[in-house]
Amino acid sequence: MEYEDRGKYDSVYTAKVKAGKRRTYFFDVRSTRSNDYYLTITESRRFPQGDGFAYESHKIFLYKEDFDKFV
Repeated sequence: MEYEDRGKYDSVYTAKVKAGKRRTYFFDVRSTRSNDYYLTITESRRFPQGDGFAYESHKIFLYKEDFDKFV
């Protein structure tokens, strides 16, 4: 999975966590143009397909006003 940067938002912090052989989680804290923060949590799952592997990913966006509720 390749990280995509659209140039609209500034990355503040990025972490990659491997969870076993098939799952990887990416945690990205980013700031908007108005200096608000949000967190994206991306789960990437690898599975066999044909002669190689395919990837499936799911993404959650967590905004600053919901940080306390999430914790």
